[in-house]
Amino acid sequence: MAAYLIATVHITDPEVFALYAKGIAGVSEKFQGTSIVKGPVAEFLEGDGPAGERVVVSRFPDAAAAKAYLASPEYQAARVYRMQSADCTMRLLVD
Repeated sequence: MAAYLIATVHITDPEVFALYAKGIAGVSEKFQGTSIVKGPVAEFLEGDGPAGERVVVSRFPDAAAAKAYLASPEYQAARVYRMQSADCTMRLLVD
């Protein structure tokens, strides 16, 4: 079953967050991950969130691959920068 990582991200330090983005570039592909969509929220239709919030949706062949990506040494090394530069919620959905 396909699995999707969905992250909502509010960047608080763009310079440090850029180090996270650089560190994870190409890593999800090693786990057969593909980017579905990423970018700023265009409009809140119900409820609200922080201005400038971004959403990232990535597809993996299964939950094990998505979790392996998050547990990988490359991701974990870059995650340090994300923790310093953004508020993030990560969800796993299985289709």
